[in-house]
Amino acid sequence: MSEAERVKYLKLALRAFALLFILGVYPLTVLWPSGWSWHSGHSEYLQMIIAIYATLGVFLWLAARDPQQHVALIAFAIWSSVAHGTTMGVQSLLDPQHLGHLYGDVPALFIVAILLGWLSPRALTLRFARNAVH
Repeated sequence: MSEAERVKYLKLALRAFALLFILGVYPLTVLWPSGWSWHSGHSEYLQMIIAIYATLGVFLWLAARDPQQHVALIAFAIWSSVAHGTTMGVQSLLDPQHLGHLYGDVPALFIVAILLGWLSPRALTLRFARNAVH
């Protein structure tokens, strides 16, 4: 795949994940609670996590305009998805009540991480800028 094609597909993936995070997370918790919601009924935790993902979605949408200028945000989306998915996966295995998440939000987060990592390999090797002033 050429670099131009990779960037084109990265822009599409960023927009698709942005829409999922902004518009899709809440409906999934309602339609498929055993795979997407960790609490039944009213949950402040759920409201907080939806707010965080919606905010990330807005910034992923903006990053899709010029992904090369937003590698740190893409890296955050990748590595936070790996960390969150791993944590939820372990919790799902330890508590049989949450096994449904192994078929819902856990693999969804790994799909986000894998696809963005494949389309933005530079985000996987992000280096922090060295301070020029000593």
